[in-house]
Amino acid sequence: METAHLHPDTIEEVKEKVDIVDIISDNVVLRKRGKDYFGLCPFHKEKTPSFSVSPSKQLYYCFGCGTGGSAIKFLMELGKQSFQTVVLDLAQRYQIPLKTLEPKQRLELERQISLREQLYEILALTASFYQHALQQPQGEGALTYLQSERNLRSDTIQQFQLGYAPGGWETLYRYLVEEKRYSVELVAEAGLIKKRKSEDGYYDQFRDRLMIPICDHQGRIIAFGSRTLSEEQPKYLNSPETPLFNKSKTLFALNLARNQIIEQDLAVIVEGYFDAIALHARGISNVVACLGTALTSDQLKLLLRYTDSKQVVFNFDGDTAGINAAQRAIGEIESLILAGQVQLRVLNLPNSKDADEFMQAHPDAIAQYRTLLETAPLWLDWLIIQTLTGHNLKQADEFQHVAQKLVKLLTQIDHLDLRTHYLAKSAELLSRGDAQYFKKIQEDLHTQVNQRRKGGSKKNSSIFLLPEQTQLEQAEALLLRIYLHFPAQRNAIFNTLEEKDLLFSLSHHRYLWRQILKLEPLPPEKNSASDILTQLASQDFPEMAQVIHLFELDETTQGDIARLPLLMQAAIASLELVSCENHKRYCYEQWQKLDSHTNSDQWQYYYQEYFNFKQRMIALESQRHFTLLDLLNYH
Repeated sequence: METAHLHPDTIEEVKEKVDIVDIISDNVVLRKRGKDYFGLCPFHKEKTPSFSVSPSKQLYYCFGCGTGGSAIKFLMELGKQSFQTVVLDLAQRYQIPLKTLEPKQRLELERQISLREQLYEILALTASFYQHALQQPQGEGALTYLQSERNLRSDTIQQFQLGYAPGGWETLYRYLVEEKRYSVELVAEAGLIKKRKSEDGYYDQFRDRLMIPICDHQGRIIAFGSRTLSEEQPKYLNSPETPLFNKSKTLFALNLARNQIIEQDLAVIVEGYFDAIALHARGISNVVACLGTALTSDQLKLLLRYTDSKQVVFNFDGDTAGINAAQRAIGEIESLILAGQVQLRVLNLPNSKDADEFMQAHPDAIAQYRTLLETAPLWLDWLIIQTLTGHNLKQADEFQHVAQKLVKLLTQIDHLDLRTHYLAKSAELLSRGDAQYFKKIQEDLHTQVNQRRKGGSKKNSSIFLLPEQTQLEQAEALLLRIYLHFPAQRNAIFNTLEEKDLLFSLSHHRYLWRQILKLEPLPPEKNSASDILTQLASQDFPEMAQVIHLFELDETTQGDIARLPLLMQAAIASLELVSCENHKRYCYEQWQKLDSHTNSDQWQYYYQEYFNFKQRMIALESQRHFTLLDLLNYH
C-alpha cells in the first residue's frame, strides 16, 4: 500500500475529517486562548508559547519561526514523512476506507489535472480581456452602469474584477482561438463559446454583457456571471457547468468573505451578485451570494467550515419571489437545521428591498443593516410569521389553513422545551389576544402535533389532489389542472416539459395531454377549461371518466393562485424524479456490463452519469418534500 496511488476521494475525505487540534495536541501541549490554541513550537526552541492552532481555519502558525500549514503538513514536517504516508496513517486513524488508483486511472487523473490547469489559465486570461474591454470606448455603457446605477467605486470594480463582454458574436473566440492559439475544444469546455446549431463554427457565450468573475474559495476564476445591458433575456446568465464549475457547490465571493466570516463568526447569504458586491463595498464583508438557484446543502456545508458557532443569516429579497426563495432554501437544508448543524436566522429588509437597494437608499444604511442583522428572527419564528402573513384569521377556512401549516411545522421540532415554546407562541398568534380562546387552541395544537409525531391517522384535505392518489399521480394531476384552469401558466408548463424532456407516466394523463396539444395550437390560446372539455367530449376519449375531475375547480382552489409557481415546481420535480430514476437505472445496468480495464472510458462515463442522476434525485426529493408535501398535503 505504501507505493499505491491514493484516489483523490480518499485524500479529500481525510482532509475533511481530520481535526488539527486533535492531531497537534498529540505532540504539543496546547492551551486555549480565545478562539485559538497556543503552545511551544516543536520546530524551534522557545520558552514562551508562540505556536498557534486555529480550529476554524484548520491551520497552525508559529509567530517565532514562521512555519505554518495544515494538519497533514504538520505531520510531514514533524516526522519527515511523505504526503502519502501521512494520509495513509490518518485514513487508518479516522477509519476512512482506502481507494487507490489503477495505472489507467492515474493517467486519466493526470489528464484531468492538466485539463483543469489549462482551463484556469484560459479563464484568468478571459477575465483580463473583459476587464480591459470595460475601460475601452466599447465598454463605456457598462462602466457608466457600474458607476452611476450601482454607485461602485473603481477599487470595488477592480476588487471583483468586473469587466465587459463586447457585443460581437466572435470577439472572444477570435482572441482566444485565433490570436492566443488555444484549441477551440478547450475554450468550449471552459464554457466561453458555444457550437452553432449549423455545426459550422462557434460563437461567444457572453455578448454585450457586464461580466462578473466567479471564483473558488482560493480565489481562482472558475466561471462567469453576467448581466445584460440590453433587453436580451435572460437578464442574468451564468457559465454552464464545466470541469471547474458546479454551481450547486459554489458560492459567489466566498474567497473574499471567508476571513471576515471567521473573524465575525457569522456568514450572511444574499441572493444576487450586486447585493454581495454592495455590502462588501461598504465594509460588510462576511457576505456571499447564491448563483441564481436555491441554496444547496453542499453550499451550506462549504460555508460552515468558516464559522465555529455555525451562525448563518439568509438575507434574500423581501418581495414574494425572495420569500419563496428563502422558504425553498430552508427546505433544502432542513435536515441540517433540525440536526442543529446550523444556527439559521432570516432577514427581510424593509419595503421589500434587496441589499443593494437598501444600501443606496439610506444615508446611514451600514449601521441600520448591522442592527437588522443582529435582530433578524430565527428561521422558525420567521416561518411562523410568513405562515400568518396575508391571511384573515377571522375567516374559518383561512384560519384552518394556517393552523394546519403550523401543526406541520411544529411537528418537526424534536426538542420538547422548544416545541412547547413554539406551541404557545403559535396559539397566541392564532388567538389574537383572547385568553380563553388561547388555551383551547394551545390544547388543540398540542393534540394534533402529538398525533402526527406518533404516526397517528392523517386526513388529507389537499385542495388540488385526491386522497387516494400517489405522489406521482398527484403531481401529474396538479400540472394538468393548473394548465386547464390558469391559462397564464400554460406556456411555462409546456416549455418546462419540453426543455426537460418530461412525459406523463400515467396513460390517462398522457392521453389527455396529447389531446390538449392537438386541440390547442402553440403558443396556447386562451381557451377555458370548459371550452377544452367541450371539444374533447366530441371525440372518442375512452378514459374521460378518469380525468373529468380535473376540469372542476372549486372556490377553495381560487385561494392558491399566489402559490402556483411553487406548486408547479414541486409537480415538475416529481415528474423529473421518474425520468432521473429511469436514466439512473439504465446507466447502472450498462456500467455493470462493462469491464473497467477493457472499456475504461465507457465504464467511467456510465459510472459518472449514474452518480450525477443519483445526486440530482437527492436534490429533487428535497425540493419536492418542501414544496409539494409541505404546501399541499395539509393533514
